[in-house]
Amino acid sequence: MKFLLGLLIVFEILDGVLTHILVRDGLAREGNPFLMPLVGETNFLIIKVVGVLLAALILWDIYQRWPRVALATTGFFVTVYAAIVLWNASFFLA
Repeated sequence: MKFLLGLLIVFEILDGVLTHILVRDGLAREGNPFLMPLVGETNFLIIKVVGVLLAALILWDIYQRWPRVALATTGFFVTVYAAIVLWNASFFLA
């Protein structure tokens, strides 16, 4: 579980950094309408980091009570964010 949470944190932060760069350079736009106004500001990356750390703490708490649920949920989100990071990274190759 610790490994999955570490991956989730890394992928979320990579997503934030890549999105920040892509939006700044005009190559992409933020898909989350709640975060769209914040992209390009320092607050965007702070919100991403704080959000993923909070999510990791909540998932760890769930893991203590329902390990299978937490593992499945964390695995799902790691997969989603890995795909998002790969998608964002693909813009640098185009």
